[in-house]
Amino acid sequence: MGVSAVPGSGKTWTLSMLAAKLVAEGSLDDDQEILVVTLVNSAVSNFAGRVGRFIQERGLLPNLGYRVRTLHGLCHDIVRERPALVNLSDDFQIIDERAAEEVLQNAATAWLREHSYTLDELLSEELDEQKAEWVRKQHLPDLVIGVASAFIKQAKDLQLTPAELRYRLDSFPEPLPLLEMGWEIYADYQRSLSYRGAVDFDDLIWLALVALKLDNQYLERLRHRWPYILEDEAQDSSRLQEAILRQLCGPSGNWVRVGDPNQAIYETFTTASPKFLKDFLEEEGVLKRDLPNSGRSMQSIITLANTLIDWTREFHPVEAVRDALDEPYIKPAPPGDPQPNPPDDPAKVRFIATKFSPQEELDAVVASLRGWLPEHPEETVAVLVPRNQRGFELATLLKTAKLPYVELLRSTPSTRETAGALGNVVSYLADPTSTKKLSTVYRVWRRKDREDEALRPRLEEMSKLLRKCDRVEDFLWPRADRDWLAELGWEA
Repeated sequence: MGVSAVPGSGKTWTLSMLAAKLVAEGSLDDDQEILVVTLVNSAVSNFAGRVGRFIQERGLLPNLGYRVRTLHGLCHDIVRERPALVNLSDDFQIIDERAAEEVLQNAATAWLREHSYTLDELLSEELDEQKAEWVRKQHLPDLVIGVASAFIKQAKDLQLTPAELRYRLDSFPEPLPLLEMGWEIYADYQRSLSYRGAVDFDDLIWLALVALKLDNQYLERLRHRWPYILEDEAQDSSRLQEAILRQLCGPSGNWVRVGDPNQAIYETFTTASPKFLKDFLEEEGVLKRDLPNSGRSMQSIITLANTLIDWTREFHPVEAVRDALDEPYIKPAPPGDPQPNPPDDPAKVRFIATKFSPQEELDAVVASLRGWLPEHPEETVAVLVPRNQRGFELATLLKTAKLPYVELLRSTPSTRETAGALGNVVSYLADPTSTKKLSTVYRVWRRKDREDEALRPRLEEMSKLLRKCDRVEDFLWPRADRDWLAELGWEA
């Protein structure tokens, strides 16, 4: 089934309810699970929590019968179970985004040292030597890193090793300097990973697909384990993600893909594309459904969004992009919906006809924040930027204007996870009599147990017990005459 859903229509709620319904109906064997694949780590706990609540409402135990994973988490499960299939050792390492960025930067810097003037023919002829040298030092390094990063991601999405790319490049009759640059940095990058005995996240996805294709018995075992696959944010699926889920689904599996074809956020800087969901929705044998109702926005915003769809499809000056937006149109929430639309106020939809320079745009954002923040002291506002450098420039202006801000431009998932864990610990230390917070700290400490089917039930049981521990000292130093576990009828 393919579900085309508008923003605010309840994609996560719908998939969570479906997963809970499948588990509650008892359609799974003891060794089977519903597999939910979502886009980012933050959505994993959101999904797991919702499914767990829906299951509890049906009188069943949570955390059984379903598994929620990001694509990277799923691929890690697949590769880690059979690493020898893809020529990896049992103790192979996965480098995070920050480490991968550092390896790439070193490879790009080494290339630039050896090819200082290779890209000069791409510089504007209007630059004198002094300005050209300034461009080489100030702008070229970041540009080379950006191009090399996109090159490597695309090569891995196409499953092309440096050796295979070298063979193809050698077949071209003319030199291609940018492709040669990309290949050299890619080859150096992969050598560095191999030296560390490591893979990056893109390798992990590629290798998972290879493992599924190499061992049919292993594939059949996974197909039996996950008879239902629910895919969230499918508009940001990549070619390899779709290929992996097709393999896992097989000819007789069940695959539900939910997404908004008009909301492809990650297409800009990854190999994701909404075309995979759009093509899937038109496949023979796929049941196509819409989720058009949304209570997120007032009617004037909905009308504007729907008008933009029509204008793009009929009047966009670049004909090649007229298929970029598609139906369904957004419809307001029906009467009685628990999330009704906000009251309509057309005056809050404003068009600014003035064309800003990049600096003027930043100044306008800061001026807007300077007026908004003092009037809303209990609220926060998010400012989204297209790239890190733009964010740094805005942060500098906010600091100069003495406006409070939190910068989240270069944090990795592991950094955010660690910060979240420390935040939970500090929250408990500030309120040490809270058994709820103590239970949360325990779950943070034993978070890896959530990934282990054997340890997960014990984790949940211990978390519940800690919520019933009125005095922390009874947990740390139980006495013979007062053992809180024994009082609860539970023995260690």
